Amino acid sequence: MSLAETRSSQDTIAQFQRYVIPNYRRYPVCIVRGEGSNVWDAEGRSYLDLFPGWGCNILGHCPPLVVRAIQEQVENLIHVPNSWYTEAQGDFAEALCTRSFGKAFFANSGAEANEAAIKLARLHGGPQRYRVLSFENGFHGRTFGALTATAQPKYHEGLGPLLPGFRYAPYNDLAAAEKLIDAETCAVLLEPIQGEGGVNVASDEYLQGLRQLCDDRGALLIFDEVQTGIGRTGHWFAYQASGVQPDIITLAKGLAAGVACGAMLCRDELAASLKPGMHASTFGGNPLAMAAGIATIQTIEQDNLLPHAREMAERFRSHFQALRQEISIVKEIRIRGMMIGVELTVPATPAVQKCMDQGVLINATHDTVVRLLPALNITPEEVDRGCEVVCRVIRELAAA
Repeated sequence: MSLAETRSSQDTIAQFQRYVIPNYRRYPVCIVRGEGSNVWDAEGRSYLDLFPGWGCNILGHCPPLVVRAIQEQVENLIHVPNSWYTEAQGDFAEALCTRSFGKAFFANSGAEANEAAIKLARLHGGPQRYRVLSFENGFHGRTFGALTATAQPKYHEGLGPLLPGFRYAPYNDLAAAEKLIDAETCAVLLEPIQGEGGVNVASDEYLQGLRQLCDDRGALLIFDEVQTGIGRTGHWFAYQASGVQPDIITLAKGLAAGVACGAMLCRDELAASLKPGMHASTFGGNPLAMAAGIATIQTIEQDNLLPHAREMAERFRSHFQALRQEISIVKEIRIRGMMIGVELTVPATPAVQKCMDQGVLINATHDTVVRLLPALNITPEEVDRGCEVVCRVIRELAAA
């Protein structure tokens, strides 16, 4: 369908108002096409997308190799239940595990991957080890296990009672965690970089300390790499930059470049605890998602996107560091690869609409943090163009 044949944004909005449950806050724009780091709305206006797919479109919109892989796969198999073997699932599992460790279980989302990790930890620990320690300002999903692990009260409102057995500690505070890891603790679950919580980065010493505590006390260490995984930080996985290997990692978002896909990877010796019938996912590991995931890894390697992401991170940093020296409302800049947080001393939410009005899509989280999750293949020119708008908008907030 060409842009000329597309209905108006207002037509689509009216349709949503009649038929779609309004559980999302949506901007009054209907996106109809995307290519790379750019999208177009129904009226033909283009936007530079610095937050593509809420972090899922890690290669931008419609990456050619992924598109071709899905087209080829859909002609052969669309869905096969997990009671059979499929080549694509085996190939993607091998691609992930040889770049990390262990064995893989596939689901459809980060929440599902975290549910699998929590179940595996409790099964492995046995009935006497059931507690899970997670961390304030973390985010692990909206299903009940993942939601309970999300130590942010705003997500719990109206949904109690939550699941028993969860404890919360301040992030980056090893002494606080040490007090809460006891003989009943089966796992410690955290994001190595908190995304929704404001791009908060765990120190290497903190992660090393948690690893030692888990080893000493017989608990598993789980890294939620739903947002940080598959090259987001300029490494295949964030744990690889810290020198700390967890027992389990969970993945989703960019895992298949925008196709719904989640995964849990665990050490070989843990895999046997997830026996047949203990956990499953009907669509998990489906051929379309697996083909997309394989093509995602191929694209990242063929285009050398891990070092490119690190280079573009420094380009973003130079723009925002200069802004920080210029105006006082920029409190802190936190950047790891294509995971960027600019913390302000004023609310950041108005920046989202202001940037969209000027043709750039961004996000604000945790009230005061401008958050960007650009595609790994963003170009230097797109970085400069996007930063010009974002910095101009932040200057406007400062002047106001």
